Amino acid sequence: MFNSLTTSITEPEIRKKIQKIAQLVEISAILNSTLKPDLLLQNILESAADLLDCCVISILLYDEREKELRFAATSSVNIDQLEQIPVPLDNSLAGTIYTENRHLVINNTKDDPRHYDEVGDEVGLQVDSMLGVTMRIKDRVTGVIEALNKEEGDFTDFDVSLLLVVASQAAISMHNAQLIQALQKANIELSQADKLKRDLMAVASHELRTPLGNILGYATLLHEDAIEENKPLASSILKASSKLRAVLDDIANMNLLYTGEADLDYSDSTLQKVIEYAREEVNATVTQEDHTVVYKIPEEPIPLQVDLPKMSVVFVNLLLNAIRFTPVDGEIILSVSDRKDEVMVSIVDTGRGIAEENLEKIFEVFYQEDDHMTRKYGGLGLGLSIARELVTLHGGRIWAESEGLGKGAALQVVLPKPTV
Repeated sequence: MFNSLTTSITEPEIRKKIQKIAQLVEISAILNSTLKPDLLLQNILESAADLLDCCVISILLYDEREKELRFAATSSVNIDQLEQIPVPLDNSLAGTIYTENRHLVINNTKDDPRHYDEVGDEVGLQVDSMLGVTMRIKDRVTGVIEALNKEEGDFTDFDVSLLLVVASQAAISMHNAQLIQALQKANIELSQADKLKRDLMAVASHELRTPLGNILGYATLLHEDAIEENKPLASSILKASSKLRAVLDDIANMNLLYTGEADLDYSDSTLQKVIEYAREEVNATVTQEDHTVVYKIPEEPIPLQVDLPKMSVVFVNLLLNAIRFTPVDGEIILSVSDRKDEVMVSIVDTGRGIAEENLEKIFEVFYQEDDHMTRKYGGLGLGLSIARELVTLHGGRIWAESEGLGKGAALQVVLPKPTV
């Protein structure tokens, strides 16, 4: 393809050919300057017409569904008219170029029976000469570029080489533009679906919270006043209501993170206050589940600068997670390691453990280790996701450790201390 660009150049032609080769470099830069399909097509038309000194440039793309060529863009002719005219693969010059995957130079189209007159007749264009080449992505032919009516003289081998280079660049640029456009469309659809999900989560959380509050209140009173034989029933109602409230809390917290509304209200606090705040939240669940949680916290206050309610959510979720996956006769220990510039909180349990390949996955939104239809443990799979997001927003780190299934787990949280 490039031999005719550089060989057989006579003295009178050398300046013109060097100029054309320089134009190819400019065209490459122009085609890479935009990913908007319409603007890209216009750039191709203008650049190719100027490069080849011809009256009209047309781009035809293959329609996979109709099995025919369709005009995608053209210069000097109304594209709206051409879009309505299919170009058959049989008995047309463009169809021959496409099906045989080769270029054609016809300097007198009137003498070629393959010339498809319908297009020219429809738009009032007389085609006297034509140069056409294929557009390809790797080994796949995607369309045809035609140059019509050379302004001076005939189309040459040099013109063929020029148009082949333009066609190659154009095919890649258009393919990339189509991929970007498809990706943008997919992102829009995904965003719309995500917004619908967030809106549903927000509405469900809001609408269920008030009636659930009433149920919890009455369930608490019923449990306190129930005679001995009704205690188990009242306890069951209270336990189920508390679990549902935990689910709603998770939904509300996750929705805040999704919508970017989880603004942190930092204040001077201590780790002891954060953990005590969380301890009060989980006490009822600990009692209902007959668990024992051991807290190993130093008496000396450890300063933190955090959003106290939101940071407490982290440890509420981690403790509830440990309770959920630890049998009644198991052990849950929350301990603190005070370091120079940071503090580490470890929540260690003797529960079911975590498979090595899932140590990162457990922090993914809605992730559940067991199948949702047969799983033994409750929850939406949001608690650890929320904990990770809140810890990250506070500039901390969180990770899980486990020697495998049946060997318990440790969830580690590291938070920075405030700078003096």
